[in-house]
Amino acid sequence: MDWQEWLNHQSHDATQKAVLTTSVPKQLQRRLSALGRAVFNAAGDLSNPVGSLPIVFSSAHGEVNKSLEMLKSMQKGDEVSPTAFSLSVHNAIAGLFSIASANHQEITVLAPGQAGIAPVFLEALGLLQERHDQVLMILYDEPLSDFYPSLPFALDTSAICALALKVSLTGEGLTLRLNRSVTQRDDGEHALQIFSFLKFLVTDDKTLVLGNHRHSWEWQKI
Repeated sequence: MDWQEWLNHQSHDATQKAVLTTSVPKQLQRRLSALGRAVFNAAGDLSNPVGSLPIVFSSAHGEVNKSLEMLKSMQKGDEVSPTAFSLSVHNAIAGLFSIASANHQEITVLAPGQAGIAPVFLEALGLLQERHDQVLMILYDEPLSDFYPSLPFALDTSAICALALKVSLTGEGLTLRLNRSVTQRDDGEHALQIFSFLKFLVTDDKTLVLGNHRHSWEWQKI
């Protein structure tokens, strides 16, 4: 993606499917939802070192839309296969990713609720303190079905979003500092905060504060 073009127009093509690398087996590709494909696309080539890193996945609602479709089928009296159920749980995408990348490192899947994107950074920092050199963070979400009440579940985004970041305590990449903020804010749920953080990364902004109610965090470029 041309990040500057996205920043200028803040638009997306809802019909465009995420492109997967040849390192993702065809049989597994058929099991991926549009959200799963976006996650795999963000992570890149699975044959590179990301397959050997500890990973923290973060999603407010995961594959809840797939769960809803499964429940609707059950309501109609249709049978639901174990495979369909296994692909609807919150850690489904993480499980498929670990299989595709043959990753045997620690993998954590968060459902941060109204806490937004901060918990994935805190979890990754904890893993780095346990002497891991690098941690892969993958943040992802999609718009919820209209079936769900508008509040407090609404993501207020019309696009699937997935962002993959490698973090370490040392290195030559972008240096960030994360601090707790006393500011009371309402910056929306996880998906909205992903877009806010992405904008922060690709612009010259030096500070970003995100939070909901009493939980606010400040990222600084240093």
